[in-house]
This record gives sequence, C-alpha cells and structure tokens, in this order.
Amino acid sequence: MRTLLSFPFRLLHILRVLTRHDALAVADAMGLYPALIKPLRRFSHRKAEGRPGQKLARALGELGPSFIKLGQFLATRADLVGEDVAGDLAELQDRLPPFSFEEARRLIESELGQPLEVLFEDFDSTPVSAASIAQVHFATTRPSDEEISAANSEDQGFDEDETAAPAVAAREVAVKILRPGIERAFERDLQLFYLGARMIERSQPALRRFRPVAVVELFENTVRLEMDFRMEAAAASELADNFADDPDYEVPDIDWERTAQRVLTQTRLTGIRLDDRQALVEAGHDLTEVLSKASAIFFNQVFRDGFFHGDQHPGNMFVTERGTIAAVDFGIMGRLDRRTRYFLADMLLATLDRDYRRLAEVQMEAGYLPSDQAVDTYAQALRAVCEPIFGRPLNRISFARLLGQLFKLTETFNLSVQPQLVLLQKNMLMAEGVSRRLDPALNIWLLAEPLIVRWMQENRGLKARLKHSGEALAGSLERLPDTLVSMERTLHDLSDNGLRLHSDTAERFAGRRRIGWALPIGSLALLLALAAILLD
Repeated sequence: MRTLLSFPFRLLHILRVLTRHDALAVADAMGLYPALIKPLRRFSHRKAEGRPGQKLARALGELGPSFIKLGQFLATRADLVGEDVAGDLAELQDRLPPFSFEEARRLIESELGQPLEVLFEDFDSTPVSAASIAQVHFATTRPSDEEISAANSEDQGFDEDETAAPAVAAREVAVKILRPGIERAFERDLQLFYLGARMIERSQPALRRFRPVAVVELFENTVRLEMDFRMEAAAASELADNFADDPDYEVPDIDWERTAQRVLTQTRLTGIRLDDRQALVEAGHDLTEVLSKASAIFFNQVFRDGFFHGDQHPGNMFVTERGTIAAVDFGIMGRLDRRTRYFLADMLLATLDRDYRRLAEVQMEAGYLPSDQAVDTYAQALRAVCEPIFGRPLNRISFARLLGQLFKLTETFNLSVQPQLVLLQKNMLMAEGVSRRLDPALNIWLLAEPLIVRWMQENRGLKARLKHSGEALAGSLERLPDTLVSMERTLHDLSDNGLRLHSDTAERFAGRRRIGWALPIGSLALLLALAAILLD
C-alpha cells in the first residue's frame, strides 16, 4: 500500500530530474511519444551541456542505484539506444557516497552469524570503493577454529610428541558488502521500468521487435544475480577452475566461510590498471606481452570455455607485479553454448572466404535469420557492410561505424539482437579500446591468431566435424528407444482423444513464429574484426 501511494511522487521526482538535465533529448531523438516528449522538453533545461547520452547519464546517476544499473545495462544494448548513446552511458560513473561502517558491521554480522572481531583480525572502516550495488573494504582474516583444525589435520611436519597447532597465516582480503536498502529500492523502481516497457510495446509498433518487456525481464534477472554475492562467488570459482593451468591469469580465491548472500570475501589482488600505459612502462612491463596475454585470455574465455567475464573494463582488470593479468568483479558473466560457438566458427570461415551467401545460410541454419527472409538479399547486405573493411589496417577501421551499419541491418530485416552476443561485442570493444591506449599500432586480435587457427582446426576441421557427427549419431541412437516409446504413447493419445493443443502452448508457438531467434550482431562484429586481421 505504501508503495502504491508513493508511486506518483516517485514518477514526479523522476520527471523533474530528467527535465533538469534535459535527458528527454534521447527519447525525442528516438521519436518516442512526440506528442508528450516535445511539450515536456519545453520545460527542460535546454542549456544543459553535452550530448543527449551524456545528459541521460547524468540524470540516471542522480536518480540512484536502480537507474545507474539500468544505464549500465543499456550501455550494452546499442541496438536499442544507438551507438552514440550507448557509448555515453558506458561512461556513467557508478560511484555513490559510502554507507557507514556501523551499517557494514551490522550487515556482516547478520549475514555471517559472528562478531566482526571473530571473523577479521583487522578491518578497515573506510571503504576503498562505493558503488550502486555495494562497497568494498580491505581486511585481514582471523583464522577460525575450523581453519586451524583443517591445517592441523593436513600438516605433516610435526613430531609425534609435538602438541602445538600449526600456524595458519592470516589473509589479506577484500570484503564486498551489499548496499543497505538496495533490494527494496530495486523492487520499487522495477515496477516503473515494467510500466514504461509495456507502454512502449503497446503504443510504439516500430519498437516492438526489440521486445521491451523482455529486455526489462533480462535486466531484472541480471541485477538479481548481481545482488546475490553467492552467484558472483560461484562465477569466480568457475572461472578460476577454467584457468587453473594458466599462469598468466589470476582470479581471487573465494573465502566461502566469510561469504553469504550479501557479503563476499575474496583474496585481495593488487596491480596496475590495464589501461595505465605510463605506470605499466615505469614498472618495466612489456606492453606487447601484456596485450598478448590479454588477447589469449579473452579468446580462451569465449571460444574454449564459452564462459566469459561480462564487464572487462579497465577498472576490473590489472597487471600484477609478476606480470600476470588479474580480474575482479564477476557479477556479470556471459555464456555461449558449444553450438553457438561452432556457428560463430562457421561464420568466421565464411567471412574469411568472403562467401556472403554461405554466411547468410549459416545464420539461417543457426536460426538467427528467419526463413521468410531472402537469403540472397541478406547476403548482399552483408557484402555491403563487410567488403569495405578487408585490406585496411585495424587502426583505420571504425568499429563503432561498422557496428552502426550492422545494427541498421536488424531494422531492414526486422531482426532482434541476442543479448549474450551483444555482451560479447561490448567486451570486444572494451578490449580494443585498452589495446589502442597501450599501443595504437598493435592489433590485439592478431596476437591471438595462433589460438584462433588451432581452435578452428580442432573444432571445425574435417576430423572434428566427423567426430561431432559420430557423437551426434551415437546420441540419437541412444535416445531412439525413448523416442519410439514417446511416439507410441502419442499415437495412442491421438487415437483415443484426437489432436488437442493446450492454449498456452499454442500461444507460445505462435509467438515464436512471429519473433524468431536473434541476430548475432555481436558475433558479426567479432567475426569481422578477426577476419580483417587474418586476411590483412
């Protein structure tokens, strides 16, 4: 009841902030509700500095945590807001005033069930960072009885008559604490986001293909996972396992005993920001070697593992004193299943051969291009976008312009964009940005060429295809008895009751025919980048 009563006041506050920053300029440029937006802009502060995207970023920053996260999410969806606005939103500063040490203590003790002094030998009351979702404190752990007992049972260095317990070293850690009240604030604002999405979906036919309600659902799921630090801890653990044998990549160890839904404790990693060229040079790091390691890590995450860090901006990646690449903040992760990775490889092969009809056919086989679209016309459109990049050095290619052209294809062919591949494209662009800051003449993707060639041979060569076909055939034969039983049961049902389709099933089926699958614009960006340098 209280939420319903505060709803109009919240809307009024949002509108005042948007007009004060002239943030409605973005909606005006997109042609949203011109009868409403244009009159409202008369009351806006038109003299507000900056581009429309910069105005929107400032407004979202003032509106608080939920809107900051929305801005960061929209920064990954250039298909929705355009390249320029997405670029401005990517610069949205995720910094808020810190909450008090007393609140941090209360939350830690509530979540972990022990006094702070029992858990930590030393705890810095001043946070090192404070963002929309959480803030981070540095601390030193105090070994628990369980840790001492475990060390004692594993220690083999004591004489039989020695009774002293082995020393357990205290660890320097970073403690991430969820911002108090963020969950309640998110729930409140989420209702507004759904309201806006439904309004757009019902009244803006040109934007329905973007499925605004589905976009908000994805945003909701993303933020809910990000606010559950157990999920972030699990992601870090999985990533660490994937790179357990790689000496060039470091992921912090999770202190599970001091981790819960709203508290995450991990080993503290230190180093130089990946994009700080001067500091890296002064520390004696070889920039080419740094970029070689970074490109290999990126490729292995995406193609080898299909599990990649979804927010690889320079603030989350740094170079340690030993020269390894270290990463933090695993709240946003991306996944690509094996089938998608194989289709990406097939599209890369077609791109390298400049076989645009085959490239279009692969996308249709993958379900990305709806069957009612003309393959030849789509192939011609791909040629128009791809041909200009071949033979040009990477530092002369504008990938922002290229991606803008690719996004235009989605409008022409009435296609949507697959979120995970857009996330991949976003991280690819961030990697390029870091590479150019460190060495504008160096091609980061060329550094990964040996890995690309080896992976293609192992996974999409003739031997690999025969192996995968054999595995698929064996799987089909293994499922054959169950399939026959299911068919027999279905025939009996048809014989007894006739054909009936549940209304919900019929509606979902019809919806899938209308919407189809998603066009992998992010994958095309990656393919074109790799193809450009492999053919150079």
